[in-house]
Amino acid sequence: MRIAIFGSGGVGGYFGARLAAAGHDVHFIARGAHLAAMRSRGLRVESALGNVHVPQPQAHADSAGIGPVDLVLFAVKLADVASAAERLRPLLAERTRVLCFQNGVEAPEIVARVIGAKHVLPGVAYIATAIAEPGVVRHTGTMQRLQVGAAAEAFVEACKAAGINIEKVDDVERARWEKFVFLEALSGVTTLARAPVGVCRADPELRATLAAAMSEAWRVGRSRGVHLPDDFVAERLNFVDGLHADMRTSMQHDLEVGKPLEAPWLCGAVVRMCAETGLAAPVNRTIYAALKPYLHGSARATH
Repeated sequence: MRIAIFGSGGVGGYFGARLAAAGHDVHFIARGAHLAAMRSRGLRVESALGNVHVPQPQAHADSAGIGPVDLVLFAVKLADVASAAERLRPLLAERTRVLCFQNGVEAPEIVARVIGAKHVLPGVAYIATAIAEPGVVRHTGTMQRLQVGAAAEAFVEACKAAGINIEKVDDVERARWEKFVFLEALSGVTTLARAPVGVCRADPELRATLAAAMSEAWRVGRSRGVHLPDDFVAERLNFVDGLHADMRTSMQHDLEVGKPLEAPWLCGAVVRMCAETGLAAPVNRTIYAALKPYLHGSARATH
């Protein structure tokens, strides 16, 4: 397949490197020091599932010179979705599909308003990765799973052949909300506590906060007609117990290095959606309020 990785950070860099190593025609769109390092030293993935080195990745500063592709793995941060969607146009042909792997539940609709719904497919990514240094993506633990819906069969086969754990689901909307309920709470609690998953799940007060934040998101999802089961929060807490203790959410990592936060589309989105439907969200409201000073990035976040 001819694939463009739009946003070659932790998520895009990891999955793109595995697809490139499997022989696919992969083009990486990146910026800054990460792009420069990829061009000079290649792209390296450090993972317990096996390291990968792509010595000469096809790395680009923008999409203009790539041309149409079969599929775009769209993995930019939520704050960049609208502006980046405008730069998808050079990659599009009639056949092109754009798989959106952002956190939250709003990105595919934003992209569809820019390039047309016929090109856009929602997806879900479960993985803990970060740029360890320019040109290097580090994978924490062994969790790496993608979920997609219909019309992505060729991508599913490409991923399976590349050793990527991918699942085609019948109800991708439910799959998106299953991750959203879990992640908006986990990202909020780990970021607020400045602590990894192991600390947050072991501390009784932090664990209770995590469960309460998930419950608020679960209620608003159910109010919107999403088929989330009655025992979903308890099941997700069990899932959290199986995660690597040192795992840090991407928002926590962003806070630690002073980058802008995705909170407006995670815990902040729960607050907004609950207000629209007349539901209360005191836990997510408090988490969001505490993180607001750091929404636009600040080196003070780690002090």
